[in-house]
Amino acid sequence: MSRSRFFPVRSLCFGAALAWLAPLAQADGCPTPGQWQVAGGKTLTTAGLMAKLAGADVVLLGEQHDRLDHHRWQLHTLAALHAHRPQMMIGLEMLPREAQPALDAWVAGALDEAAFLEQSDWRRAWGFDPDLYLPILHFARMQRIPLLALNITPALRGRLASEGWEAVPEQQRFGITPPAPARPAYRASLAAIYAEHAERDGDPADLERFIAAQLVWDRAMATALADAAADGTLVAGLMGEGHLADGDGVPYQLDDLGLGDHRSLQPWIPGPDCQPPAARADALYVLGDESPFQPPEPPRLGVLIGEHAEGVLVQGIAPGSVAEAAGLAEGDVIVTAAGRPMTQPADLTAVIGRQVPGTLLPLDIRRGGERQEVLARFPPPAN
Repeated sequence: MSRSRFFPVRSLCFGAALAWLAPLAQADGCPTPGQWQVAGGKTLTTAGLMAKLAGADVVLLGEQHDRLDHHRWQLHTLAALHAHRPQMMIGLEMLPREAQPALDAWVAGALDEAAFLEQSDWRRAWGFDPDLYLPILHFARMQRIPLLALNITPALRGRLASEGWEAVPEQQRFGITPPAPARPAYRASLAAIYAEHAERDGDPADLERFIAAQLVWDRAMATALADAAADGTLVAGLMGEGHLADGDGVPYQLDDLGLGDHRSLQPWIPGPDCQPPAARADALYVLGDESPFQPPEPPRLGVLIGEHAEGVLVQGIAPGSVAEAAGLAEGDVIVTAAGRPMTQPADLTAVIGRQVPGTLLPLDIRRGGERQEVLARFPPPAN
């Protein structure tokens, strides 16, 4: 999930207790890049804010996964937190529990980049360009800051959401307990995301499974964060903005687990009116215009995909997309892409991410019991 949302502020005790960012009132003048804005439009320096945040149990740093400036902001914030609280750990939404040995070996200096990416199965597990995250990973390695895999595999999320909690043996759940039920506003938000990506009227049962899977996702990350913070370590969690949505998502599950001392931080580029987002966060970091440094948009096939026993299931087609032009249809199963077998959605995401603009991607699909080849033509780069 990478929705641009913020969640309600909790008191940071800057002298007097701050009110929730509720929304933020506009202060005199617009904050400049490098400042933090908190309740009432008040601005703080990084040094001033980090001294307060470093006392928390968990600090959550939201991101849009493909935004280079978001990851640079995360790196700077992590370094500032570490200066105030050396006993620290960095949690990553990007990798499932199975990748923990690779993270440990990376921090210990036992793996180079190529070996780490292979042993963590980064490209299949996450799909987003590792170059966006490597500066953060190198920072952790240089400082010997433990890295923590927060996530679980899509297969386990799917089993817990579809088969039910008791159907999965306890030893396969990594100590994760059933999530607190979604509040109405969060359910509505997730239903809107489902409808947006499905591009169709979905089966109500599919919607319920989607919501259940998102709750499992939130709970898995919250459980890992809470467990790591139990010994007094500051845990900084990196995750998509959608998991910090308006007090729901991971913050809500942390509350249910009994860990209430958590904070949420988000980057923000002020618009012409300098009004902060209507949704909420504990503090907003003011970014300048970093668009000249943003990598080009990755190639997009334009499909909603899911798991299938024979490959990757096409669950929806975006209008005007490469997939629609290629003749892909809902219900198709993509068996191979560029000759590579497709066993899970991340396989297809990884192949598409490496596709060169202006080239063809051969897809071997199964439709109605028959195999056929489809050629997806990716447009050339814009001038």
